[in-house]
Parts: sequence; structure tokens; C-alpha cells
Amino acid sequence: MDDPARPASGGHAVPLGAVGDHAVETLVARAQGGDLTAFNSLVLRFQDAIYGLTLRMLGDPASAEDVTQDAFIRAWQRFETFRGGSFRSWLFTIAANRARDELRRRGRRPSSSLDEARDDPDRADLDPADAGPSAHDLVEQAELRQALEAALWTLPDDWREVVVLSDIQGLDYSEVATVTGVPVGTVKSRLSRARGRLREVIRESPELSAAAGRLMDRR
Repeated sequence: MDDPARPASGGHAVPLGAVGDHAVETLVARAQGGDLTAFNSLVLRFQDAIYGLTLRMLGDPASAEDVTQDAFIRAWQRFETFRGGSFRSWLFTIAANRARDELRRRGRRPSSSLDEARDDPDRADLDPADAGPSAHDLVEQAELRQALEAALWTLPDDWREVVVLSDIQGLDYSEVATVTGVPVGTVKSRLSRARGRLREVIRESPELSAAAGRLMDRR
């Protein structure tokens, strides 16, 4: 079997910008039929989001890259198990399960920082910029993002996971429940507690509160 994420001979991956919701359904159907080129286009569509999830679950860029690659390989090998519904939820479930496996293997919370990933210019999903900010604004936004990323690591693993899935990756409650394997009510409870904890962290940090206030004043 050819390797996923490497276009098959003679194939042409669909451009990333051309892959909308309906196109995803078409690509999924083609990939289920064994079309590796279609699957590679799905990889292009979702790889940054999957990496963003695994990085924030593991805290280690190298491990996150390995788990992301492994998740796509497993998705390709097990495509026959996808029975319809949200392909995004199915893919996130595979990646989250692999990240949890890695956390269990470590037997402890991740200790690596996210500094290396923040400095990676190729990871735009971790460093979104507003249109036309000044250099001063960019510095403050970068500092705020770093502080918020650090605040995420004050959360228990299961709380952090739902925050990343819901507030960063944009999954709805039912999708988060599917990925995490817990009821929607549990998702809402964890998310509420996690957001409350993050608000406390912001209030207790004068620098973070001031940076957030300055950014809000400029919007």
C-alpha cells in the first residue's frame, strides 16, 4: 500500500483552498474507494488542525508531529470503519485517542513548553494575525497568545482537551462528545469549569489582564 500524505503516481492533490464542506464529502467518498490522491487532499485540509490539537494535548512539537502523522496513517488504514457522519469528528477522535495513548505511556503530564511551536512560522494555526496590525500590536498579541497558551497548561488534561476542541478548533458540543467519548453534559461541565479556571488565571495575572484589556480597547 502506498503511504498516505504522499500523492500517488500521476495524481494531483486538490488545492487546499478548493476543499470546502461539500468537497470534503466528495474526497471522503473517493478515499473510501481507495483513491490515495483524494486522501492526500484530506490530509492537506486537516493536518494543521490535527497538529494543533495534538500539540496542545502533548506540549511537545516532535511528539505532536509523530502522533499527527500516525493518526493519518491509521485513518487511511481503517477508512472502512468510517460509517458516515462527520469526517472531522472521526479524524479528531483518532488523533485524540493517539495523543491520550502517548500521555498514558508517559505516565505523567507533559512538561515541554510550546515555545518551539510558537516560533515556527509554518504553523499559522497557532499564530493567527489580525488584518493590518501595527508592530506594537503584534508584539502584544504574541505576548497574550503565549500567556494564554501557558494558562492552558494549568488545566487538567481532560479540561484542556475540551477547551482546545471547542474554543480553538471550533467543534460543537456533540462533536466534542464524540471525540472525547463522554456525554454532552460532561463536555459542557468540563468546558464551564475550564473557562472559569482560565478567567481566574487571567484575573490573577496583572500582565495578562493588562494585555487583554489593551487588545480589547483596540478592537
